[in-house]
Amino acid sequence: MNASAQPLAGVKVVEFGTLIAGPFCSRILAEFGAEVIKIEAPGEGDPLRKWRKLYPTGDGETSLWWFVQARNKKSVTLNLKHPEGIAIAHKLVAQADIVIENFRPGVMEKLGLGWEALSALNPGLVMVRLSGFGQTGPMASQPGFGAIGESMGGLRYVTGFADRPPVKTGISIGDSIAALWGALGALMALRHREVKGGAGQVVDVALYEAVFAMMESLVPEFDVFGFIRERTGNVMPGITPSNTHTTKDGKHLIIGANGDAIFKRLMQAIGRNDLAGDPQLGSNAGRDARAEEVYGVIDAWVAANDAESVLRIAAEAQVPASRIYSVADMLDDPQYLAREMLKKAQLPDGKEFLVPGVVPKLSLTPGETRWLGPSLGEHTEEVLKLIGYPPEEIVRFRSDGII
Repeated sequence: MNASAQPLAGVKVVEFGTLIAGPFCSRILAEFGAEVIKIEAPGEGDPLRKWRKLYPTGDGETSLWWFVQARNKKSVTLNLKHPEGIAIAHKLVAQADIVIENFRPGVMEKLGLGWEALSALNPGLVMVRLSGFGQTGPMASQPGFGAIGESMGGLRYVTGFADRPPVKTGISIGDSIAALWGALGALMALRHREVKGGAGQVVDVALYEAVFAMMESLVPEFDVFGFIRERTGNVMPGITPSNTHTTKDGKHLIIGANGDAIFKRLMQAIGRNDLAGDPQLGSNAGRDARAEEVYGVIDAWVAANDAESVLRIAAEAQVPASRIYSVADMLDDPQYLAREMLKKAQLPDGKEFLVPGVVPKLSLTPGETRWLGPSLGEHTEEVLKLIGYPPEEIVRFRSDGII
């Protein structure tokens, strides 16, 4: 697709983020056409460049994660500890629609890049600020990563089994959830600016609040009934049946038959017409009251069959079920392939590899990977020329360690 046809074409973003929350937020915007200029420290860059599995490139080794997380972005190196570096940053922000940052509150202010300074330069600016605890409150100045947000936001407490300590999910989900709220907030603020007369504003996302916002009925259930949701393993508390089961050939499957009609179809499919017709089991409350019995029946049926048979019978009965996928399962899965969720790309040395497709899917203006995460400072000269710096001054900036 022509980049100019994407929904965010023409939107200019300056990203001061590192690692996950800020960069993922701007990645979402970049995938749908926004011009994202990522500011990185000269000689160092975003630490994510060296996280997880590294791949040899012409300038050392680069994280495979980096190639995805920074796709469609322009890398500009800028020394934000130098007054001229700050002046260049001000010039970039003056022409931007959105600034995204995920430093501890107060850091941007110390650099001369706080909201008061930037909004004075650009009254229509939208500034997305992602931090552990938000820009206000007694904990605002404390450091906080996604793991802390997941803990304080309530997710860690309910994750795992009742007889064991809380566990984490296998990804940095707190950062990613905050990034999604940040992108949504940025687009809402842009819409407000377009409709209400041009005023910019701050989008303040706290990691713990981003997680807390996903916690379903946690608060009202405690407030009204004094109920504290605890760890329940693979069972969905209060929603029956929805659980993990193990097949005869040792595969782990999820079966979600918590809809009234779905439960009836599952019981009929496995030869338990007595339970299909039991009036008490016709509602979720009745099934939940007899959860141990219901799960025992499903466990026994699954354990007596191989995974292929269970999935076939469930599909024929229109019962939601799935094996639990590893990444290896995804690579040849017909649904993943049909939806183009695995896209081919090329590493700097020409080697082909797979990257995740873009979400969500827009029917007329889909997102795409236009290029992979850039090398450090790859776009510095290009961007500085576009905002009016002559070549000789760019040379001086480089010799003085400003870029």
